[in-house]
Amino acid sequence: MSIPEAAATPAASSLPANAPGGMTPTERRAMAAILLAVALATLDTAIANTALPAIAADLNAPPAASVWVINAYQLAMVATLLPFAALGDILGHRRIYLGGLALFTIASLACALVNTLPTLAAARALQGIGASAIMSVNIALIRFIYPPMRLGRGVGLNALVVGVSFAVGPTVASLVLAVASWQWLFAINVPLGVIALAFALPALPHTTRGKHGFDPWAALLSVIAFASLILALGAAAQREALHLVLVPLAIALVFGGLLMKRETGHPAPMLPVDLLRRPMFALSTVTAMCSFAAQGLAFVSLPFYFETVLHRSQVDTGFLMTPWPVLVALAAPIAGRLSDRYPPGLLGGIGLAILSAGLASLAMLPADPHAFEIVLRMAVCGVGFGFFQSPNLKALMASAPPERSGGASGVIATARLLGQTTGAALVALCFGIAGDHGPTLALALGAVFAAAATIASGARLFAPGLDPSPAAARADR
Repeated sequence: MSIPEAAATPAASSLPANAPGGMTPTERRAMAAILLAVALATLDTAIANTALPAIAADLNAPPAASVWVINAYQLAMVATLLPFAALGDILGHRRIYLGGLALFTIASLACALVNTLPTLAAARALQGIGASAIMSVNIALIRFIYPPMRLGRGVGLNALVVGVSFAVGPTVASLVLAVASWQWLFAINVPLGVIALAFALPALPHTTRGKHGFDPWAALLSVIAFASLILALGAAAQREALHLVLVPLAIALVFGGLLMKRETGHPAPMLPVDLLRRPMFALSTVTAMCSFAAQGLAFVSLPFYFETVLHRSQVDTGFLMTPWPVLVALAAPIAGRLSDRYPPGLLGGIGLAILSAGLASLAMLPADPHAFEIVLRMAVCGVGFGFFQSPNLKALMASAPPERSGGASGVIATARLLGQTTGAALVALCFGIAGDHGPTLALALGAVFAAAATIASGARLFAPGLDPSPAAARADR
């Protein structure tokens, strides 16, 4: 049964003229539910790294095996993003979001209750599947809450939550572990997940559904291809034997090729090559992957840089990491509003150029810098990263047709996770090449990735496919 036409239209497009702040209370609750769930899913990507030593010690697990607490979550999340995005276009983004949030909440409770490493890894895999369902459709839902002319504000809030949650994850984990056991890192998700569900059930909009069917064989090929790719990147990051890197990489390439062949001519392919043929969408995807690779390089290497190169304490490191997420929080909403008026290629290019300069300046710090010198450079990086995210998200969503919102949202999440995973893997490579100077090399490489993202973003100024002017947004409605 198809949903009524009125329910399939963006909720914000029929706002009463006197709606406070341009949003109704129902839409505010919907945004609160989306952003809370996104924060939980993003935080759980970051906090497990910090808690891993405590988990391994408590469960009497060797360090090599305990890595599966992280790998299971990442594998499940990245492997299922595109299938969930495709299902969102078919079944409705609301259903996928609610199912994912419910699964994430239940799996979080399971993570807090298990007492062996294999059961924890299995619970983390379920948690990753739930997080994947949330992240695959969150931007698509925001598109149906905000009208096109104000979409930048909505994606700006989402960018703020994702950026800050990823950045403060280690700090949050450290604070919790200082007063409680590692189980509470997962148990705290349960009441927050229930609150998000309470907001979401009556408030999330019903969205348009595609008329195409779901291809389970394409979904299986996608899962195998992306899971193998993450395994290859993880093996490279751990500097494992060459065959443990090349075999999963070959599997990823073979099954990725089979997926593209199977979906040739499909009106809405699971691997959205149809969207990637749009210059604006393709350039925005490249921009996202390069920029998140730069972020991954920075956030994995900076703690080592501060502690082993600059000889700062762990407490100092926590404080020195803070300016980045704080400035992201300040810059992302501003950039989101500006993206409703100015081209995303220009705004993103400016932000990424600032990020590249900030990372290069961190790599060139003197041997014994003053804390202010470090804080200033971290603040510059935060401003740059916060200024790029919102315009880039808007460009990705606005350059895809409404009926392909799920596919576009899935690409956004996939590009972010692949970029961060690639960045983390490259940090390990930098350590292998440069030894004690590995963090410095990683920061320099991060500056190179940010510069490449700057070029890709600037190229969008000459690409067809998006007119960011308010007049065009009104016409699109």
